[in-house]
Amino acid sequence: MRKLLLIFLFVTVVHGFVSAQDDKFKALFIYNFTKYMEWPEAKRTGDFKIGVLGSSPITSELKAFTAKKSVGQQKIVVDEILSVSDCPKYHIVYVPAKASSNVTEIVQLVTNKGVLVVTDKQGMAVELSGINFVKVDGQQTFEISVKHIHDQGVNAGKTLLSLGITVD
Repeated sequence: MRKLLLIFLFVTVVHGFVSAQDDKFKALFIYNFTKYMEWPEAKRTGDFKIGVLGSSPITSELKAFTAKKSVGQQKIVVDEILSVSDCPKYHIVYVPAKASSNVTEIVQLVTNKGVLVVTDKQGMAVELSGINFVKVDGQQTFEISVKHIHDQGVNAGKTLLSLGITVD
């Protein structure tokens, strides 16, 4: 019984560590997306806003990566988004897997508004999002839909396209 308990604790700790590492990588990716995207003129003033839909550990990771950073002359601000209707106010909206049921509504709200939708659920880049996190051979990477990014009113640079997996 004691051996089983130790195995359970070990697996729990390792899983927690891997999840925390995944959140750090995703936050770093999201921050780096700001360098390889072009937003419309109307989105080039005020703060550069990155929103995370709902409560997620990635919010604190993003805040750590973006502290004192900017996109051009725009200071980066990271918020937790409490209402889907607020999504058009952001430059990047990250939708964790647990909130993926909202992606269709978000995409409808942000079409041609200069908002990049980033998701974290299998198949989302093919269906709706501009960028979707996936694991390939145990490594964290991302899928890119040029069509969806364009529909969202943003342009992806060639460098970004060469770093991810293009799905269209």
